[in-house]
Amino acid sequence: MNASALLQEIAHRSLPLPTQPWVMTQTWQELLFAHWPVNPSILRPLIPELLEIDLFEGEAWVGVVPFNMSNVHPRGLPAVKGLSAFPELNVRTYVRAHGVPGVYFFSLDAGNPIAVAIARSVFHLPYFNAIMRNQWEGERLHYCSHRTHRGAARAEYEAFYRPLAPVALAQVHSIEYWLTERYALYTFSGTKLYRGDIHHIQWPLQLAEAEILQNTMALAQGIVLPDTQPLFHYAEQQEVLVWALQQVSGPGSLLP
Repeated sequence: MNASALLQEIAHRSLPLPTQPWVMTQTWQELLFAHWPVNPSILRPLIPELLEIDLFEGEAWVGVVPFNMSNVHPRGLPAVKGLSAFPELNVRTYVRAHGVPGVYFFSLDAGNPIAVAIARSVFHLPYFNAIMRNQWEGERLHYCSHRTHRGAARAEYEAFYRPLAPVALAQVHSIEYWLTERYALYTFSGTKLYRGDIHHIQWPLQLAEAEILQNTMALAQGIVLPDTQPLFHYAEQQEVLVWALQQVSGPGSLLP
């Protein structure tokens, strides 16, 4: 990963780059965005009041996103075998705080218990242990996940997916751009709200198809997805720079 070159590509960003130095690299591979429209009233009880639910044409959206992580390591340190690469599957929606758009994660399942423990303690994110496997079977990726985290709600996922079209960059103001070009995440520790910034090039999206055989990931969070065809988009690879969390609200923050 060439971080210097990556930091030169900023025209597509909806937010300025953070002024602090980045602290971690990640590479996301073989990713499927699957998105469903959801009435915001369904999500409101599940999201802390400090966060405003972000809407596209009056609707909230929930994404279930399977992918593979690699090149996960702190700045200045090498990747570690058995820790720096693992599958991940997240359930997310879209929010704003102090006018800044971002992602709110309901859950993040991962196939690496050490990474789960670190992410829960350092990034205050709702990571869960899972047994996960994925492999290409012909032209389709077969992705499976079974949550094993002690005390957590049961959550299962199995799907086949593949890209259907050439790479295309989403147009500004399109639903694809709104869903994917997000450069901050929000999370809580107690009553304190934190924002984590990231940077990457604009998403190299491909229209995709998926056969979802089992998906209780959102239901495990109390979200019933509508019985409608979701939006599917595939991305082969995305190199990412990650910044440390910054407190943006709550006792001790610089903002109200």
